[in-house]
Amino acid sequence: MERKRTPEQIVEVGIQLHLAGLSLSNIKQHLERLGVQRSRTAIHNWVQKADLQPTGTRSSNYVALDETVIQLGTDRYWLYAAVDTKINEFLHIRLFPTTNSGLTHVFLRELREKHDIDDATFLIDDADHLQAALSRLGLRFHVRRHGNRNSVERIFLEVKRRTSSFSNTFSHVEPATAESWVEAFAVWWNDAKVNTTGGARRDYVPTTGRITSR
Repeated sequence: MERKRTPEQIVEVGIQLHLAGLSLSNIKQHLERLGVQRSRTAIHNWVQKADLQPTGTRSSNYVALDETVIQLGTDRYWLYAAVDTKINEFLHIRLFPTTNSGLTHVFLRELREKHDIDDATFLIDDADHLQAALSRLGLRFHVRRHGNRNSVERIFLEVKRRTSSFSNTFSHVEPATAESWVEAFAVWWNDAKVNTTGGARRDYVPTTGRITSR
């Protein structure tokens, strides 16, 4: 990742601290206490180059589906997310430049490739494009504003809190960079859920290389 190779465990620590909410400056100071001198840019690049994404195939009975607006400088993008309401974990997450039934169909097709959702019931709001895309794929859905669907709303609130707290994360970045961050956040969120509920510790599986969480 750099001319002077950073030990994998140090990279892992930096990624986890960044996704957990620490600023790049605070992470830099923490690593310096461990005897590692790295720039804020290098730490930021670790997350991008790891290219973390939620992994693992599962079958879900209820899936909360929604989107929210993420501000990238002066532009607005829509963050789509599908959440397993039973365990409150991300199944899939993507960032799009707009929201419509066509892009929703793309998102659902990608979700179907990763997980067994054909028998799931999707919990959505009354947005026409969500209903149109689900109907096109023959997937069941219920329009619901409360109850289990609130799981995706709670996660979105946390994503917005994190992105707004990092003034240097989304100020002047390309959409692909922001999408890499939210995908990595989804991995961190799912892993943190497992650890706090006493489940088996899972690995971070990047699409290029491998960063193993221990």
